[in-house]
Amino acid sequence: MTTPEDLDDLDALASLADGVRRQAYRVVADGTEPVGRDEVAEALGIGRTLAAFHLDKLVAAGLLETSYARRTGRTGPGAGRPAKLYRVAAAEHAVSVPPRAYRTAAELLAEALEQAGAENVLNTVARHHGRRAAAAEGVLELLTGHGYAPAPDGPDRIELRNCPFHRLAEQFPPVICGMNLAMIDGLLAGAGLDGEWAARMDAAPGRCCVTLSKTKAD
Repeated sequence: MTTPEDLDDLDALASLADGVRRQAYRVVADGTEPVGRDEVAEALGIGRTLAAFHLDKLVAAGLLETSYARRTGRTGPGAGRPAKLYRVAAAEHAVSVPPRAYRTAAELLAEALEQAGAENVLNTVARHHGRRAAAAEGVLELLTGHGYAPAPDGPDRIELRNCPFHRLAEQFPPVICGMNLAMIDGLLAGAGLDGEWAARMDAAPGRCCVTLSKTKAD
């Protein structure tokens, strides 16, 4: 049976069928800060009005969220109107036809692990999985390939703008965040980067609970 939520997800993903709209979404998703229509227009080589049209369609589909801020940093009279800015929405969208209940299964498994106190076993499995899944590549490419959307914060620190396990991490933070940290440890080790980068728990709103820090100079 297809639920109303399934239909909403289908509508959201269908909005990315338009090539320009899909590129606009990618520009926003790749930004480290909220993005304005001028940046999108410049990146895509289109007019500001057309950029705003596609961005607002993505907002209506639930894929982007908006905020307002003055880009000049000025305040008071003469500072101009705040600009409309876009960022990726926190909501998740996944579609399977016919519907599958993988999320429910994951929630049940996480709850069972929490009740059984089996976090150490989970972390060991996650670390081994990370080692097996890693490829010999740079740290940003490695993390991007596994859905973390890494964002360098200076030369010695990397924040992860996306948590691949966001919904579960909200429900079972000790279990899932510990698993996440263990898997990133495994990815770094598998890619031969564990002597250069170290992952640590560093939770903050709006991003993954793990950050990476340089352990030695290049």
